Parts: sequence; structure tokens; C-alpha cells
Amino acid sequence: MALPARMKFGIFLAPFHRLGEDPTLGLERDLELLQWLDYLGFDEAWIGEHHSGGWETIASPEVFMATAAERTRHIKLGTGVISLAYHHPLMVANRMVLLDHLTRGRVMMGVGPGALSPDAVMLGVDLVSQRQRMHESLDIIMRLLTETEPITYESDWFQLHDALLHLRPYTQPHFPVAVAASGSPSGMELAGKHGLWVLSVSSVNPRGQMTTDLNEFWQIAEESAARHGQSVSRDEWRLVLHVHLAESRQEAIEQVREGAAAFQHSYFEQTLGQDALADGPPEKIVEAANEQDVWCVGTPDDLVGKINRLSEASGGFGGLLLLAHEWATREQTYHSYELLARYVKPQFQGSLVNLTTSQAWATDKLAEIKSKQKLAMDRAKRDYLSRR
Repeated sequence: MALPARMKFGIFLAPFHRLGEDPTLGLERDLELLQWLDYLGFDEAWIGEHHSGGWETIASPEVFMATAAERTRHIKLGTGVISLAYHHPLMVANRMVLLDHLTRGRVMMGVGPGALSPDAVMLGVDLVSQRQRMHESLDIIMRLLTETEPITYESDWFQLHDALLHLRPYTQPHFPVAVAASGSPSGMELAGKHGLWVLSVSSVNPRGQMTTDLNEFWQIAEESAARHGQSVSRDEWRLVLHVHLAESRQEAIEQVREGAAAFQHSYFEQTLGQDALADGPPEKIVEAANEQDVWCVGTPDDLVGKINRLSEASGGFGGLLLLAHEWATREQTYHSYELLARYVKPQFQGSLVNLTTSQAWATDKLAEIKSKQKLAMDRAKRDYLSRR
């Protein structure tokens, strides 16, 4: 399958802020980044929910999105993701419906079981039960969003008694809902069951190998949709990628070498306990990630090639989300997003087709046009002389 006529581009904002820096300023930079992306014409920003670990400092994506909505005009804002195992489903639905109204339909709801295990431990949630809770919660949320009759339901971790949304969604029938699906089939199966969007936050393991065949992974959603009388679209499948761009590949690598190594070592290895991405000194992490085709640190042309390879490997998807990071300086990071907006997005959104055709047509007609221009100029001179 080919990529859609207009592919979506956005970011996945966990966010990741290096330890030792002022957290308040970090949150302010996140908001300013969304303003920059809004100006550049990015389509989406998905905001994370985390409660431990020290790096990801947004505990309520809904509160952050409400603030961001007041500072932006066009970019859509999604929860990336609400950890359903930690919340009563009626509260989740009510908060999202409120945001839907306040933003006049600019919100999306991404959900997951809760990817950061220390969060569950702190909250006393059994790690084994998280996915079961997510399934149960989402079943109820979709009913709340689509049904108008009161719902009574009793679970071992929440209850509903004649519950309904007294405020219906602003977006009809409701705002987009996406399910996080990385390595486990659970997310794809759940997306298919309800006919929802999919966020694949990680398609590779720490050593650079694919966790699963992406095309086969998507088929889980299609098979689940068929069993439940639903349909899913690859156009609403988002893949997340680490990206940094500059005018040359070497320049991009040098800009992020130190920051990327610190991020990989401090967050993924020390905080999450994952294996090192590559053998050898940390300062070689970027080269190793590029060689393994895990990240894309290079030029806009490198990213165009990476997207095409992802399309071939997956069978087609609808949107690319950049994992937001602060590997480089603020100016270099902003310039990276600008390079993507100027040179990558148009390649996948049909923006250049008529321009290219028009320029080629003008070039083809150039000799004929110049000849007619000369005839017109000569006639103008003759007419002038005849009037003297």
C-alpha cells in the first residue's frame, strides 16, 4: 500500500528533560515548542502522562493540553497516552469531552496500559493487570462516548451506577481515539475491536532489531476489526521515530552526539534498565543508531529515505511522529523541525506536484515564450515610432 496523499506529521512529547535542569523552564520550553510547530504547520502533538522516573515531567496531559490550546491555533493535541489502568473511566471521558469543547474539536485521546512500570508500583497497580484494566476501561469509555442511555457496571477496580456523560462530545460522533501498540499484540487487538487509531511508540528494541514485523503487526488490528464488525485504516496509524536534521549528516551527528548519549544512558539504561543500544563508547551512540537504522540523524533527504523504508516495511502508515528530545541546542532543535517542515513534509503531502509540473511546463515553453516576447517587444517599438 502507498502512503496517503497527505501524510500527517507531529511529535510525541513525553517530555524528556535532562536531570539537573530547572523543571519549570522545561515545561515552558515544551509549550514554546508547540507554538513553533503550530507556526510550521505540523499536524499533531501527543502529550505523555508519567508519575515517576525523573525525566518525563507531565503528570496530566489534559492540563498541559488546555494550556497549549490557548497558545496555538491549528495543531491538534492528543494524550500520548492516558494510562487507563490508573483512572476511573468516567473521569477520563469527562475530562476529554471538556477539552473537546474548550478547543473546538482540536483534541485526540491516546490510551495505553501505562508504559512506565514504576508508576504502577507507586500507585499499587499490579503490573500483570494493567492490560486487562486498559481493555475494560476502554470498553466503557467507548460506550460512554457513543451511548445516551445510563450505564451500570461493576468491576473489581471501579463501579458505574446509572452513569452517562451529561456533556456530549463537541466532535461528532466523538474525538479521535488511538491505542498505543508497540511490541505486544494487545494494543493492535484492542484498536481493531473498536475501529480506532494506532500509536506505535517503539518498533525496535534497544539493540536495533525490529520487535515485530510491522506489516504482520498491523494485520492483528485488521483481523480483530473483522471479528468485531469494525474497520481500521492504515491512514490512522502513527509511527514514532527519533530524528534530528541539519544541512549535512555530519553536522547533525556532531550537534546531538553528547545529548543523545546522555539521553540513552541516563534514561533508557539507568532509569528503565534497558540494555545499551550499542557496544563501545557512549559518544558513538548516534553513529550506531544510524547504522542500525533505528534513528534518523542526518539531512532532510535521509529522513525522506527513512520514511520510504518504513512504508515498505510496514505496508503503509498514515503519520510520522518525532520523539521530542533536547539532544542539541534550542536553536539547532528548532532548525531541525524547520528543515522537516520545509523539505520533508511537502514530499509526502502533495504540496509540490503542481509546482513541479508548472515549472517543467514553463521550462518546456521557454523558447516559444522568448520568441513571442521578442516579437511583442519589436511590435511595441514599431508602434512607438509610428506615433512620433
